[in-house]
Amino acid sequence: MRYFFNIRDGERTEEDLEGSEFDTLELAIEDARLAAREIMAEHVLAGYEPDGQFFDIADEEGRVLVSVPFRSALRSKSQ
Repeated sequence: MRYFFNIRDGERTEEDLEGSEFDTLELAIEDARLAAREIMAEHVLAGYEPDGQFFDIADEEGRVLVSVPFRSALRSKSQ
């Protein structure tokens, strides 16, 4: 299934127009957390403190299935 990782930052949303294929929503969530970690690292290196950003993972119909906070990428797997 194709999932779209729209980035929400407060009132602003950056739409993912291409999407990515994943076998399950759980795999899409895992990939979103990895991507969030990379984006946060880039922001920190650029002097921007990332806070409050989310990936709204949507299906092909545009329905948001789950919101993944970028900060969830910082939690260990044991939490």
